[in-house]
Amino acid sequence: MASTTTEATELWQQYRGEFPVSDRLIYLNHAAVTPLCRRSAEAMKRYADDALEFGSLHYDEWLATYSGLRQAAAKLIGGAPDDIAIVKNTSEGLATIAMGFDWRPGDKIVAFEEEFPANYYPWKRLEQDGVKVEWLSASDPLEKFDAACRGARLLSISFVQYVSGYRADLEAIGEICHRHGCFFVVDAIQGLGAFPVDVGRARIHALASDGHKWLLGPEGCGILYIHPELRELVKPVEFGYTNVARYSDYATRHMDLRPDAGRYECGTLNSIGCYGLKAAMEFLLDVGVERIAPVVQSLGDRIAEGVKARGCEILGGRTPATGSGIVSFRKAGVDSAQLVSRLKQNGIVTANRGGWVRTSPHFYISPQQIDNFLVTLP
Repeated sequence: MASTTTEATELWQQYRGEFPVSDRLIYLNHAAVTPLCRRSAEAMKRYADDALEFGSLHYDEWLATYSGLRQAAAKLIGGAPDDIAIVKNTSEGLATIAMGFDWRPGDKIVAFEEEFPANYYPWKRLEQDGVKVEWLSASDPLEKFDAACRGARLLSISFVQYVSGYRADLEAIGEICHRHGCFFVVDAIQGLGAFPVDVGRARIHALASDGHKWLLGPEGCGILYIHPELRELVKPVEFGYTNVARYSDYATRHMDLRPDAGRYECGTLNSIGCYGLKAAMEFLLDVGVERIAPVVQSLGDRIAEGVKARGCEILGGRTPATGSGIVSFRKAGVDSAQLVSRLKQNGIVTANRGGWVRTSPHFYISPQQIDNFLVTLP
């Protein structure tokens, strides 16, 4: 790890300089859109200046950045660079799987009712094609997962639920899927960067995430991890010049697919976004997600305990195993939308989600900032 300070120093103090947003705001909205870490912003500025002054003269550096992004993403999730496709967002990654899979009438999917639309609509849409979807709740006991996976071809769940903050036991679910021969797909956007993920240990076949939440990067650039076994069954739905193996030869008419996950990339990439996301991921790797996770968990616990002490209701049960950086609460007689607006006027950024005030602090937020937020509550 690239820290020159002692472990006795709080993590937020070690890296405060990476987040000038804290000089202006108490930012508790990483489950929506994150402030960029300084390294990400500076990387995109360098790219922009280079493109301004030299056009595409240094295009080889752009290509090296794409490769570096795949390497950083693979390291972050315990996968291989060849299994990483660069996509626009989580929705595109999940839709790539849902729309390109070799579905047959009567096939069965296991999906979850409280998911963000990106991990709900693609599976719901398949019902019109004769695919059966068994809908569970993410907080159901694993016995229900086990029963539902019998005869299922695929299960898709979020690592962390976007409103309740419920964090799934990916390794336990992966073992169930493995035992039943069921492909395991994960929407990781609300957990990746805050909590460790290992696609090998969890036996994950596909994982999608955008960069603009807990990864501390820009919008419009994300990753899709897809295991070689699943690649054999998922055809590219969008097809352009970069899907094919000889894409750098513009005169070729050979349509053999790239052997790696790049087969799902259709055309030129979001270069400036790739610079920013690569830098953000490398920053997180330097800090160490295994160090970040307990801090994020502790900050969430501090919010949960603090709002309960003020008479608020917490959405869902929070335990050391299922808690995350997301805590949603409400208070009887208090309009959540108005409270979010009032907090914003006081320099505290949260979100209103379905009548709940959703908070989501990252590791660089100090405990004092949490306490300052709590004292503003009615």
